[in-house]
Amino acid sequence: MTRPSPHERTIVNDYDALRDYLMRQKQAEFVLTFEQIEEIIGAALPRAANRASWWDSLRSPDIQMPQREACLAAGFVATRMPDGQSVRFRKRKNDRRR
Repeated sequence: MTRPSPHERTIVNDYDALRDYLMRQKQAEFVLTFEQIEEIIGAALPRAANRASWWDSLRSPDIQMPQREACLAAGFVATRMPDGQSVRFRKRKNDRRR
């Protein structure tokens, strides 16, 4: 899948599909590309997704952001990878759902 052009981008603010996907995962840690995440959520990620802080689940916990909430609700912490095009999801150590 190629990333949509700016004119074709449908931005999503609902990350329930990502949460559900993460909840089904058995691995404690894995990486998804932005393209894979866009396939999961059925829409393009916003430009802000290129910033590491947008994904950092533990930064500014008082500021609620839907993508962070989805990750945390599924028991994962997300970190944007240095390549700027993928995200590492790591199961939280204190998560007892698994």
